[in-house]
Amino acid sequence: MSDALLEVHSLHANLNTRDRKLHLLNGVSFSLNRGEALGLVGESGSGKSLTTRAIMRMLAPGFTTRGEVIFDGENVLDMGRERLRQYRAADVGMIFQDPRAHVNPVHTVGDFLTEALVRDRGIQRAEAERRAVQLLDEVGVRHPEQRLRQYPHELSGGLLQRVMIASVLLAEPRLILADEPTTALDVTAQSDVMAILDEQRRARDLSLLFITHDLELANACCDRLAVMYAGEIVEQGAHVYSAPTHPYTIELLGARPSIDERRDRLPVLEYNAELHKELKERTAS
Repeated sequence: MSDALLEVHSLHANLNTRDRKLHLLNGVSFSLNRGEALGLVGESGSGKSLTTRAIMRMLAPGFTTRGEVIFDGENVLDMGRERLRQYRAADVGMIFQDPRAHVNPVHTVGDFLTEALVRDRGIQRAEAERRAVQLLDEVGVRHPEQRLRQYPHELSGGLLQRVMIASVLLAEPRLILADEPTTALDVTAQSDVMAILDEQRRARDLSLLFITHDLELANACCDRLAVMYAGEIVEQGAHVYSAPTHPYTIELLGARPSIDERRDRLPVLEYNAELHKELKERTAS
């Protein structure tokens, strides 16, 4: 039996517009083992978030995909409606960039956390609340019983992201997709949230696909890194941060700021005319 929980093979995603077809993912391939954390890094527009949505089969109308997304031996792209609902509800959990955009502002935190347990699993409300309180405590939310009665607007960004992590863990998934979960937070809250997520992942032996711009953060909390550029993975492995080999990865690492080195200006990625021409031709085809 393979140790891989998630395998992505030659994944393509195209967006069909009125006058052309945009090729946005171009043969993305990687695997993620059980209990492993993989950091997917790259500049904005490289295809990181699009990859996670393709894995969840949450792409908007107009997109077409081909390739394979194999979760525990089953192709997600071939799942029927009921199996796909189960996959999203129980097998895979998604943590988004902005927690406020993914909670209902007129529902309490308690309603948000317990709704799926009561509706989908038939758990009594009191037991669902007990589990929610326990998990809130585990992810560092003080006075969890009080938080259940509050509304999302009454919580800070860091607290609300902890609530989002708790909501994902309550479903007991085997894989977590974290799409830049610290982007909207201040530096201190970012550190706390990632420490909690990493601790919970290890304690529960979960797999994690962590999407981020922060190379140092990804290196600190992931077993391997995969670097994306223009809809493709150009380099991946445990060596990426310490000994990159691809020219783009080397330049990307060189462009990051450092508190240990004073520079008048950060290096920028050189404009590559040949690559730009190739991408334009690919998009227009």
